[in-house]
Amino acid sequence: MDPNFVQVLHNLLVQTTSNDTAQVKAATAQLNQDYYKNPTCIPALASILASSPDQAVRQLAAVELRKRVSQNSGNLWTQLPQNEREQIKSKLPELILAEPNNLVRHSAARVVAAIATIEIPLGTWSHLLPFLHQTCTSPQVAHREVGIYILFTVLENIVEGFQEHLQSFFKLFEQLLVDPESIEVRITTVRALGVIAQYIDSDDKIDLKSFQSLLPAMIQVIGQSVETGNETGARQLFDVLETLLILEVPILGKHIPELAQFLLTCGGNRAFDGELRVLALNALNWTVQYKKSKIQSHNLAPAILEGLMPIATEDEPEDLDDDAPSRSALRIIDGLATNLPPTQVFPALRNLIVQYFSSPDPKNRRGAMLALGVSVEGCSEYMTPLMGEVWPIIETGLQDGDPSVRKATCVAVSCLCEWLEEECAAKHAVLIPGIMALMNDNDTQRTACTALDALLEILQDVIDQYLPLIMERLGGLLETAPLPVKAVVTGAIGSAAHASKSRFLPYFQPTMAHIQHFLVLTGEGEEIELRGITMDAIGTFAEAVGKDVFRPFFPDMMKQAFEGIEMGSARLRECSFLFFGVMARVFGEEFAPYLPNVVPALLASCKQAEHGEETMSFSVADATSAFASGSSPSNAIAVADESDGNTSIELEDIDLDKMLDVNSAIAVEKEIAADTIGTLFAACKAHFFPYVEQCALELVALLPHYYEGIRKSATDSLLEVVRTFYDLSNPQEWTAGAVGTVPLSPNVKDLVDHTLIPLLEMYETEDNKSVASSLCIGLAETISKIGPAFVEGHLETICNIAIQILEQKAFCQQDPDQDEDEEAPEDQAEYDSVLISSAGDLVSALASALGPDFTPAFNKFFPLIAKYYKKSRSLSDRSSAIGCLAEIIAGMKGAVTPSTEPLLELFYRALGDTDAEVQSNAAFAVGQLVENTEVDLAPQYLHLLGALRPLFIVTQDSPAAKLNAKDNAAGAVGRLFIRNTAAIPLDQVLPIFVDALPLKNDYLENRPVFSAIFHLFRTNGAALYPFLDRLLQVFGEVLDQNQPEQVEEDIRNQLILLIGAVNKEDPMKVQASGLTVFLPGA
Repeated sequence: MDPNFVQVLHNLLVQTTSNDTAQVKAATAQLNQDYYKNPTCIPALASILASSPDQAVRQLAAVELRKRVSQNSGNLWTQLPQNEREQIKSKLPELILAEPNNLVRHSAARVVAAIATIEIPLGTWSHLLPFLHQTCTSPQVAHREVGIYILFTVLENIVEGFQEHLQSFFKLFEQLLVDPESIEVRITTVRALGVIAQYIDSDDKIDLKSFQSLLPAMIQVIGQSVETGNETGARQLFDVLETLLILEVPILGKHIPELAQFLLTCGGNRAFDGELRVLALNALNWTVQYKKSKIQSHNLAPAILEGLMPIATEDEPEDLDDDAPSRSALRIIDGLATNLPPTQVFPALRNLIVQYFSSPDPKNRRGAMLALGVSVEGCSEYMTPLMGEVWPIIETGLQDGDPSVRKATCVAVSCLCEWLEEECAAKHAVLIPGIMALMNDNDTQRTACTALDALLEILQDVIDQYLPLIMERLGGLLETAPLPVKAVVTGAIGSAAHASKSRFLPYFQPTMAHIQHFLVLTGEGEEIELRGITMDAIGTFAEAVGKDVFRPFFPDMMKQAFEGIEMGSARLRECSFLFFGVMARVFGEEFAPYLPNVVPALLASCKQAEHGEETMSFSVADATSAFASGSSPSNAIAVADESDGNTSIELEDIDLDKMLDVNSAIAVEKEIAADTIGTLFAACKAHFFPYVEQCALELVALLPHYYEGIRKSATDSLLEVVRTFYDLSNPQEWTAGAVGTVPLSPNVKDLVDHTLIPLLEMYETEDNKSVASSLCIGLAETISKIGPAFVEGHLETICNIAIQILEQKAFCQQDPDQDEDEEAPEDQAEYDSVLISSAGDLVSALASALGPDFTPAFNKFFPLIAKYYKKSRSLSDRSSAIGCLAEIIAGMKGAVTPSTEPLLELFYRALGDTDAEVQSNAAFAVGQLVENTEVDLAPQYLHLLGALRPLFIVTQDSPAAKLNAKDNAAGAVGRLFIRNTAAIPLDQVLPIFVDALPLKNDYLENRPVFSAIFHLFRTNGAALYPFLDRLLQVFGEVLDQNQPEQVEEDIRNQLILLIGAVNKEDPMKVQASGLTVFLPGA
C-alpha cells in the first residue's frame, strides 16, 4: 500500500475535523472524489485507525471505514485482494481490544459487523465467532466489554447466519447477564438478546423457552441501570423492552405480572431520576397497550391503578410539552380504561378516587380529579348509571379551596362533556354557574374557559337561558385576557354559536368586529394558535347564522384562509382546510369558483413529505419499528444511509424532538386535507368533476400511511367521493339481490374498482380498530346507497371482513399471547365493542342490498351476532346485536321465515333486558319479524303484547332511551295490528296504544303507527271512535308546520284525507280540534 496515499488521506481526515468550514468542505469534496471511490481507501483507513495518535481522527477513520465496507452492498470491499481482506479481518478485532477510547472501540466494532455482513454468509470468516466467545469470557473486564459489543453489532446485521448458534449464545448470555464487574457488559447483553428476539419464531419452542428463562435476569439489569442513574443504558434497555412487547411471538407472556410490578416500582420510586422514571412508566404503558390480554387475564388493573395514583398526585411541569412521572401515570390510567373492560378498571379506580378526593392534601384531590377525567373515554358507557356518585365530586371540586384542584375539575368536566353529552347537558344548572365563577379567577380562567367551551358544544336548546350572560362574559375576556386565554375564549364563542344556531345572530356582527384582527397575527406560537382558532370559530359562526347573513364576509374570509396556507405553518394550513370544508357545506355550489385554488393546495398537502430535512427519507416499516409503534403521528422517523459515497446524516446529529413536532403537525394537516376532499365534492357536486380522478388517486396513495388518522380520513373521504359520484350519475333505483339488476354507469364502475380493491387490501394489514371500524361504517353507507352493484365481485371478501371481526380474529384484534383456537374473552373494552357494532352495520347493509339472496350468509352470521346477546356482555354489545338482527330482517324480508323461531326466542329475552336501549331495539326487532315473516305469529300475540307492555310505562322526564323504547314498542304494536288485528284484544290494547301518541323520539316509527290507524279506520272504525278526540289532537301535533317534520309525504297526505273523511261524519270534532285548515278548499 502506498504510504503517500495513506498520509494524504490522514491529512484530509485531520482537515475535516477543523473549525474552518471552507477547509472542511474542500477536504470532504476531495475525499469523496479521489479516495472514497477507490477500494484502496479501505486498508488505508484501517491503517489510520490502527496508528493515528489523534483520537478524533481514529474515530472518523472507523466511521468512514464502516461506510466504505458497506457501500453499494459491499462492492468496494469485495474488490480488495483476498490477502488484504484477510489481514484486516485478523488484525481488526485485536486492534479493537487494544483501543483505549470507548467511542472509537464502538465505531470500530461496527466495522467488524459490516465486514461480517458480507463474509459470514459466504462462510469466509469462520474464526470470528470463536474469537468473540473467547473475548466475552476473558478474565479482563475491558475485553468482555469489547467482545459483547462486537457480538451485539454483528448480530444486529446478520442474526440469520447465526441461528444454529442460538443455544450457545443463550448459555454465554446467561453468564454475561450477571457479569460481576461491568454494568456495560450486562446492558450490551440485554441489547444483543433484544436483537435475537426478533428472529425467534413461535414454532421454535426450545429457543423460546431458553430466551424466556433469561427474562428475570434481563429485567434485573434494567433495574440496575435505573438504580445507578445510567440514563443512556436505561434508554437502550427500555427500547429493547418495547421491541419484546411489540413482537408477535409471545416472548414476555408468562412474565407480564412481574414485569408490570417491576415497572410500577421503578416508576413510583421518587429517589430515581425523573427521566428514568418516565421511561419505566412509558414501558408500563406499552405493556398495557400490547399485552392487554395478559393484564386482563391476571386482573392486574386494580394493583396497577393503586401504584399509579400516588404518582398521579406529583407536581406537573408548567410546560405542556414537558413529560413528568405524573403525566405518564395519567396516560397509563387512560390506557387501562381504553384497552381493558371497564369492569376491571372503573370499580377499583372509583374507590381510589373517593379515597384520594377526601384527603386534606390538595395534590391528592387534584390527582383524583385528573384520574377521573382521563378514565371517561374508555369507561363512559359503564359510568353512565354511576354518574349520581360522580356529580357530587365534580360539584365539590369546582368549589375546592385550592386552585390546582379547581383547574383539574375543569379538565374533568371537559372530558365528561366529550363522552357523556346527555348527562352533562342535564347538569347545566350546576355546571354553568360553577364554571362561570371560575372564569373570573386568573388561576383557573383558562381551564374554566376550556370547560365552558366543551359544555357549550353539547348544550343545544338549553343555551337560550344562558346566552346573554355567556356572551357578555366572553366578550369582556376578549378585551382583557392574555393571548392564550383569548384563544380558548374564541373557541368557546364558536361553541356558543354552534349550540345556539340562529339565536347567535344578535352577537354575530359585534363578535366579528372583536375578533377579525386576530386573523392578521403572524407571530409563532400563541399568535398563530389564536389566528387558527379564530378561523375555526368564524366557520362555526357561518354555519350558525347561515349563508345569507355570512355572505358579505365570505370573500374576505376566504382571502384570509388562503393567506394562512402561505405562512409556512402546518397548524394554519390545517385550519384553512377545515374552513374550506365548512364554507363548502354552508355555500354549496356557490363555493365552486374557489375550487381551482383550493384543490391544488389540498393535494399538495397530501403529497408533502413529513420531515424538515431534504436529505432524510421515511418508510412505513422503519417509522413504525424505529419509533414506538407508529400509533400516532409523532412516532415515525427513519434516517437513510447514503449509497453514493456522500456523507450521511447520523441519528445523533438530529434534533429528534423538533423532527417529531414537524412530523406530527404535518401528519394532522394531511389528515384534515384528505377529509376535506370528500366534503368539497359532496358540497360542490358536478363542479368538482375535473378533480375527482386526481383526488381519488391521492387518497388511495394515503391508505398505507403509518398514521392511523390519515388512513381513517382517506378511507372516509374516498367512500364519500364514490357515493357522491354515484349520486351525480343519474342512477336508476336498484333492487335487492345478489346480482345487480341495475348496472352502474361505466365511470362509476371504474371509480369503484379503483377504490374498493385498495381499501380491502388496506384492511388485511390494518392494526388500528378505529380505522377498521371506519371502513366498516363507510362500506355500509356506500352499500346502502349504491346497492348490490357496489359489492359485485367482492362480496365474499366483504363478508369475510365482518365474519373476522365478529369472530374477533381480525388483524387489529389479534393478540400474540392468545392461542389461535382460544376464544376471545367476552368482557371487552368499550372501544372493542364499537368495532363489533360497526361490523354489525356492515352485515345489515349487505342484507339490505342482497335481500332474499342474503339467506346463505345469514345462516353463518346469525350465531356470530347472537352470541353478543348475553347477560355477561356489555350494554353496547347486547344492544348492537339485537339492533343488527332487526335491520337484517328488514333487509331480507320474507326470506327470514326459516329462522323465525330462534329469532323470536332471542327477542323475548331482549325485551326483558334490564336496559332500555336493548329493550328499544328488541321492540323494533319484534315489529320487523312480525311484519316480514311468513309464519303466522297470531298464537304469540298475547305473549308479545305482554312483553311490550312495560315499555309503555314512561313519564315526561324519563331518560331518552326509555322514551325511545316506548316509541319502538308503539311501532311494534302498529305492525301487529296491520298483520292480524283479529288476534289483538282491542279493548285492552287501544287505550295504551293511543295514549303513547304522538311519538316524541323516533319519528321513523310513525309509519307503522299511522299505517295501523289507517288500517283500523278502514276495517274497524267503530273501535277507534271512543279515541277520536285524542287522535285528532295527535294528528294536529304531527301535521304542525312549526314542528320538525314527523311523517313522510305519503303518510301526511293520507292523514289529511282521513281528516276529510272524519269531517264528513263529524265536522264539529274536526273544528274543535283546529284541523279545518287541512280540509280541501281551506
